[in-house]
Amino acid sequence: MKFSVIKDDLVGPVQMVSGAVEKRQTLPVLANLLLRVNDGQLTITATDLEVEMSVNIPLDGEYLEGDTTVPARKFLDICKSLSGNNKIQIVLDENRLRVSSGRSRFSLSTISAQEFPNIEEAVFNHQLTINSQKLKNLFDKTQFAMAHQDVRYYLNGMLLELNSDTFLSVATDGHRLALSKMQVEESTEELIQAIMPRKGVLEASKVLSSSDEACLLQINTNHIRITLGRFVFTSKLIDGRFPDYDKVLPKNAQRLMVAEKDRLKDAFSRASILCNEKFRGVRLNLEKNRLVIHANNPEQEEAEVELDVDYDDETLEIGFNVGYLMDSLNAIKSSNVRFNLGDSNSSVLIENADNSDSLYVVMPMRL
Repeated sequence: MKFSVIKDDLVGPVQMVSGAVEKRQTLPVLANLLLRVNDGQLTITATDLEVEMSVNIPLDGEYLEGDTTVPARKFLDICKSLSGNNKIQIVLDENRLRVSSGRSRFSLSTISAQEFPNIEEAVFNHQLTINSQKLKNLFDKTQFAMAHQDVRYYLNGMLLELNSDTFLSVATDGHRLALSKMQVEESTEELIQAIMPRKGVLEASKVLSSSDEACLLQINTNHIRITLGRFVFTSKLIDGRFPDYDKVLPKNAQRLMVAEKDRLKDAFSRASILCNEKFRGVRLNLEKNRLVIHANNPEQEEAEVELDVDYDDETLEIGFNVGYLMDSLNAIKSSNVRFNLGDSNSSVLIENADNSDSLYVVMPMRL
């Protein structure tokens, strides 16, 4: 195997693909990138057996076909360290990969490409063409609510659902829920659901942010694949039953509070300075057109922040995790937000004051 490529054409793609490499792998080859030269292009692939990412780079000039695997971290660091935007020459010499550019030369150990595991070739029976930035936006509005290493493994990911012409994402960790939806041009007659693992969601978001083009989203029983330009992202799906999110959405929220999002976020941020760092609870006292946020900690320190809001109902006192409230506000892009409240034991439904494309539910805390 032999080829040469301009540094800037190589570094970005290698950096992107390397995100799939598992830092604590059981198989040595999983720390490597698969390099394959075939039919005038270089294909670079990385996998951790759950997520696979690959990129195709067209080659100019002479090349020899072949394949090998090379340590991902070292290969990326070498390519980034080379000065200027010169051509990098790469040659496989027996079991060594020789990398040279200008007056720098490196020799890297390799593992045979035959040992590199590929996610099994899947047949995808559902597909959707969608703008990459709209899809990333859908991920961004909900991914913060995914659980992290929960024993309920199906919560450690994001539900993607395609129902007729509505495409939505849902994430929950059992204490809060985030839902975002959008309309798509290609409708489907059957309900399609897929639970994408946490790492898959995070790595897919990086791929989607690389371009503002249409991408191809494909789903089958066990895998999801996103093809965007030269990048192909594939992830296994979590095999489990996601909670019925519709049952979590509060139905008896008759009290409405509307506030300026940025002012409300600032008020929560100030109050949280003196929160109990372990529980992060704040108490909200609502009365006519006025919100008072209380926070305290085990050192008996207290914070009280007052804010003018649009509220015309009975007085209400209720506690929440301030971090969950701020995460929801950060995901909302409008200038005003609406809090739909029930009683002091009911969850709050937070949404954009102008539309209901994204919904956020936060359970109350006893303080």
